[in-house]
Amino acid sequence: MLRIDPLLSSHTQPNGQHQPNPFSLEGKLALVTGGGSGIGLEIARCMAVAGATVIITGRRETVLQDAVSELGESVHYLTNDICELELLDGLVAHIEATYGPLDILVNNAGVNMKKPALEVTDEEFSRILHTNLHAVFALTRACAQRMVARRSGVILMISSMAAYYGIDRVVAYAASKSAVEGMVKVLASEFSKDNVRVNAIAPGFIETEMSRTAMNSDPDRRDRAMRRTPMGKFGQPDDIGHAAVFLASEAARYITGASLPVDGGNSIGF
Repeated sequence: MLRIDPLLSSHTQPNGQHQPNPFSLEGKLALVTGGGSGIGLEIARCMAVAGATVIITGRRETVLQDAVSELGESVHYLTNDICELELLDGLVAHIEATYGPLDILVNNAGVNMKKPALEVTDEEFSRILHTNLHAVFALTRACAQRMVARRSGVILMISSMAAYYGIDRVVAYAASKSAVEGMVKVLASEFSKDNVRVNAIAPGFIETEMSRTAMNSDPDRRDRAMRRTPMGKFGQPDDIGHAAVFLASEAARYITGASLPVDGGNSIGF
């Protein structure tokens, strides 16, 4: 994996003075939901490399334990199901009491379902929206209440190409991610006066174990995705991780309410 070391806390200007590295996350505390595997794991890794202390959450404790063992002592885990909305404020309170004020929230955890729209039940549609939208808002609210009071913070949402253009058989997922895109704009508008930035990252087709399994079971879908991706290759999870570090850092201090496609050009491909 390509490693770019942003841990250097300063760089030398032509006048000989040392200036802080705007891409560093040293001294920051980040929460990454669904951080035990896939894209979430790489976001956690990249943020730790950039100097942050990272808390990862998820439902599978053994997966989280393995991730912490792999990522090192600056990464910690808490077992949590984001769908249990009534527990999320307590989760944030526990993190801040144990590790200090949260500087960064990455709403990465989510679920998908591939099924023709006419066959999707109300229960299935609600389940996807509950995880990808309701839980995201509830956790964001719990973190933002504290960030706004401190007048400092960064919130990142994970969107999708499904919010950019029509992809068949993912109606509930696309609805949830389109709603997240709208939420980013509203929250950025409300929180900007309190120095809390809110942005989204929209991954293109990223090569993870889960996506490889899904694509290999649907070669036509895989080939269509590749044909409309001008760079002609799938992305890697750390492509999303590096984008998250940038948007969470001072280098992006004047960026809010934006959705950044990290997609090899897929969203503009023909």
